[in-house]
Amino acid sequence: MAHSSWLPVVCLMGPTASGKTDLAVRLTENFPMDIVSVDSAMVYRTLDIGTAKPDPSTLAKAPHRLIDIRDPKDAYSAAQFRDDALFHIRAIFSQKRIPLLVGGTMLYFRALQKGLSDLPSADSAIRKKITEEAIQSGWDNLHADLLKVDPVAAARIHPHDTQRIQRALEVYRLTGKTLTSFQAASDPTVSQYTFYNLAIAPQDRRILHARIAIRFRHMLENGLVDEVRKLQARGDLTLDMPAIRSVGYRQVWEYLSGQCTFHEMETRGIIATRQLAKRQLTWLRSWPDVVWFDSEAADLYPRVADFILKHCQPYGIK
Repeated sequence: MAHSSWLPVVCLMGPTASGKTDLAVRLTENFPMDIVSVDSAMVYRTLDIGTAKPDPSTLAKAPHRLIDIRDPKDAYSAAQFRDDALFHIRAIFSQKRIPLLVGGTMLYFRALQKGLSDLPSADSAIRKKITEEAIQSGWDNLHADLLKVDPVAAARIHPHDTQRIQRALEVYRLTGKTLTSFQAASDPTVSQYTFYNLAIAPQDRRILHARIAIRFRHMLENGLVDEVRKLQARGDLTLDMPAIRSVGYRQVWEYLSGQCTFHEMETRGIIATRQLAKRQLTWLRSWPDVVWFDSEAADLYPRVADFILKHCQPYGIK
């Protein structure tokens, strides 16, 4: 592969259960590409079934960077992802290959491509007041408050994502500016790269909903409850931690804690996954220069492959 000062990075985005992993693995079998995972839950070790983490045989033929890099008790931020992703992107280019970034954590994609704005530091007094308000009126009401002052951020933050609700409100109360306005600034650090953003999703939302339900039930059949039971048995994990708040894990954790029945847990897990997919699609619709592909199309792979050939050929891909 000929080297060039122009460096293409292919980003395969899409809502959960849209088939990104299968497509990415097939691409690596036919192109000189290496996968970098863009998933805020797959970074955690032992969170395997509920994250739909690729199985060992898949990883053997298509290794994924940035999975299994954190213990579930540890936090992992967008800033840490950005640093790690840039490290691996440079490493892949040094081997004269092309990075293929695959996942649905849109905040990570944004942090990588647009940089991280100079947000204010945390303020313990304001955080304490927000927490007190949440105890009195509930996080749903605080999410509604956020919707009034920063509707863009509120659309991307789930009403149960207490950490991000708190941070968005904290930024607004500290500065009088919204989190969205801070995030609007770009970062020249990645100017040497050309990002090709490819999004795959079914054109019919009902198909995606059906796939989500089937996949979540499949996870339950394959041991998700036992996986979460082992996490609970550790004794050092709580629902306040980002790993355990991940979609699916939160609902099973609540079931094992006696807060709901199995049927209620299954229903809540499917609904939460649908809501996640909706937020991912909201991000993608506002993303500039996204090229959409129908994940259900019979010619999905040849169309994506043709796109990569056309746009990455100057770098030497054939």
